[in-house]
Amino acid sequence: MQAPFDFQTLFELSPNPYMLLDRELRYVTANSAYLRVTASRLENLVGRTPFDAFPHDPDDPANASTRMLRDSFRRVLTERVPDTLAIIPYRVPRQTDGGVVLEERYWSATHTPLLDGRGEVAFILQHTMDVTELHQLKQAVRGPETSLDGGGPRTQLMSGVLARAQAVQEANRVLDDERRHLRRLFEQAPGFMCSLKGPEHVFELANRSYLQLVGHRDLLGKTVREALPEVAGQGFFELLDRVFTTGEPFVGHNMGLQLQREPGGPLVEAFLDFVYQPVIEADGSVSGIFVQGHDMTAQKRAEDELSRHREHLEELVRERTRALEESEAERRQAEAALLQAQKMEAVGKLTGGVAHDFNNLLQVVSGNLQLLQRDTVGDTRAQRRLETALGAVERGARLASQLLAFARRQPLAPTALSLGRLVRDMDDLLRRALGEDVEVETVIAGGLWNTSVDRNQLENVILNLAINARDAMDGRGKLTIEAGNAMLDDHYAMMHPEVTAGQYVLLAISDTGAGMTPEVMQRAFEPFFTTKPEGRGTGLGLSMVYGFVKQSGGHVKIYSELGHGTSIKIYLPRTFQAAAQPAEAGTGPVEGGTETILVVEDDAAVRATVVEVLTELGYRVLKAHDGQSALAVIQSGLPVDLLFTDVVMPGPVRSPELARLAKAHLPDIEVLFTSGYTENAIVHGGRLDPGVSLLSKPYRREDLARKIRVLLRGREQRLAAKPYRAPTPAPVEAKANGALRILLVEDDADIRESASELMTDLGHTVLAVESAEAASEALAKDAFDLLFTDVTLPGKSGVVLAREAVRLYPALRIIIASGDSRAVSAEDGKALERVVLLPKPYDLNQMERALEQAAMDVGSSARTRSA
Repeated sequence: MQAPFDFQTLFELSPNPYMLLDRELRYVTANSAYLRVTASRLENLVGRTPFDAFPHDPDDPANASTRMLRDSFRRVLTERVPDTLAIIPYRVPRQTDGGVVLEERYWSATHTPLLDGRGEVAFILQHTMDVTELHQLKQAVRGPETSLDGGGPRTQLMSGVLARAQAVQEANRVLDDERRHLRRLFEQAPGFMCSLKGPEHVFELANRSYLQLVGHRDLLGKTVREALPEVAGQGFFELLDRVFTTGEPFVGHNMGLQLQREPGGPLVEAFLDFVYQPVIEADGSVSGIFVQGHDMTAQKRAEDELSRHREHLEELVRERTRALEESEAERRQAEAALLQAQKMEAVGKLTGGVAHDFNNLLQVVSGNLQLLQRDTVGDTRAQRRLETALGAVERGARLASQLLAFARRQPLAPTALSLGRLVRDMDDLLRRALGEDVEVETVIAGGLWNTSVDRNQLENVILNLAINARDAMDGRGKLTIEAGNAMLDDHYAMMHPEVTAGQYVLLAISDTGAGMTPEVMQRAFEPFFTTKPEGRGTGLGLSMVYGFVKQSGGHVKIYSELGHGTSIKIYLPRTFQAAAQPAEAGTGPVEGGTETILVVEDDAAVRATVVEVLTELGYRVLKAHDGQSALAVIQSGLPVDLLFTDVVMPGPVRSPELARLAKAHLPDIEVLFTSGYTENAIVHGGRLDPGVSLLSKPYRREDLARKIRVLLRGREQRLAAKPYRAPTPAPVEAKANGALRILLVEDDADIRESASELMTDLGHTVLAVESAEAASEALAKDAFDLLFTDVTLPGKSGVVLAREAVRLYPALRIIIASGDSRAVSAEDGKALERVVLLPKPYDLNQMERALEQAAMDVGSSARTRSA
């Protein structure tokens, strides 16, 4: 079986110029021979027409040559048969020793249609030959009476190279003259040529350029291996053997060749463009090889040098351009990020400052309205007015919550959940909210991943977007809610700097409404921006969605087309945790109790309202106006079951510190925070700290009662499950000898002296120093049980000293004397462990209690140092 032809290779290696056009007469491809005769590059031709790439006469677009060529193409397209132009003058670029010049040449061209499956012309294949020399020869032989038009009809019937050659050689009487003329052309040709005969490749002919290339030597009658021995091993003899054996031509471009042009001289490198063309006899056998080519050495060296300079220059330009682009992009990105950050910070400060006081006011109003409801039972008119007022309070609270959501300052309590289950659970709620004229379609993908977000806030987001969609559809249309898995790759993250590449759970909510203009989409997430009529929207809905998604570590994108609808896609980060069961919302009757609750609130009106509500519920209520006074109540020994404290309070003892100290004194106490604005006290990274319970202001009486009851019921269960343990006696050594070795660090001489005397009176051994540096030296020399230090010291601070000491001596206990509870926290917010804070000013009793508390953690007087 005959091996299939590689037509692409045949097309490319053909010594005859070929090019391919599409139906629009635009270049599709061209072979190397065509590019060579037109001195052009393929990438500069593809997609252009020949009339655009090679205009014969730019000043006369309708010139005769252009018309001839265009008419030939038209005939091929309409008649779907080949068309031949026997001869056509046409101006094209040509490569010469002096460079590329525009020269009018004579061409003979055949245009062959390539049909598609329907029989229509898909492409036109042009085979062209440069017959300028033959035309000139013909004119020289036939004289001036021979014209272009005279031989037109007859020569157009001929095809192929032999037919055109016959047209040139139509006069037998001048055959000898023509042969001599061809020999002169062969000798004077600028490119090198030679003719090799037989399988041994014996030189028959070699022109002057060939002899200049190889060095003047006797060639005729010799084989190439005998005439050019230095070429052995360079692959050229093998190429000749292959061409003779296969009958397939070989085209070489910029191939290097080592030649010895002078006997005994050095090898000289030359670079050649050439063709080994087999000479095929009538019976199909190969009788020899015709070699034609050009010495490209000078051009190659010039191109290499130019290429090096060009590459170097381009690299410099690229580096400079890249640096400028990066600098400009970084500047724009930094400006945009700074502007956005400043906007967010401004809104955050505004909402944070307003939300706390605003929610406190709402809490006072809400609490008193609810108390009034109980006092006016039976008065329908009063109850109706109170319900209206409470509705206004709830709208105000929702407005404050939306502002905090946009500023990413709302406290989130994320849990692992199944987005598909949540959407299905909301189905009835959504249909009631949207009405019967809105068709709701839910599409949940199989194998849906879990995500970790705040369930209540996500439900608000879905409901908010659904209502927005209903309004955009004027209450009639189709709403589609989709949930699926999504992967945002590095390329997407690079295009959206605020996105982290990774796996996400996608929530898409689409409507068939009016859609948005690009200008509206650009401002859609801005707070207070709305396209709804006045009184129908606050402009905070999408802002809340944006803030919640960003605070949850996700990404949100709007896709909209005017007149077709809008799709909002929310990407929430994937979690590998199992979905948690949603907590049952408290809907049972309101219960009170008899436990003791300590209320800590700096706003007198809010405090009075809360105390009244809790007292009415049957609880024993203690109250304090700040953290320091609340801590005094706890340390007084009064039994307290639950601490109910505002997050933002004045004074040195902040609410988190108060909760920690309360837990230290009363391990079974429950803590419930409340605030309209959490700042960063119990919320970090936008999420509530683990184990923190928060009741956001303003809250209803029922919400407060149920939340407190849930916490106290959990406390009861925890106490019931705790096994009885007899009091553990203190270590014998500690009882026998309660004295501690104390290192006192205080820069004030009077305080240092008095504190040292107090500690000595309590039976302890004291070494007093005035700086952290002196304390470090003392710790390195002697063993101590306890470090008692002030915060503000010359040089290193007391907190830095304490951190270093705990790291070097893990058994060492610390007392920090300071009026600011934040002294035990570093700049990163991480608190020191095993530290007792002694508020200034302190007396002997307070110091003794602090020393006793620290001594409880000292198992022995010995100290183990870290390696």
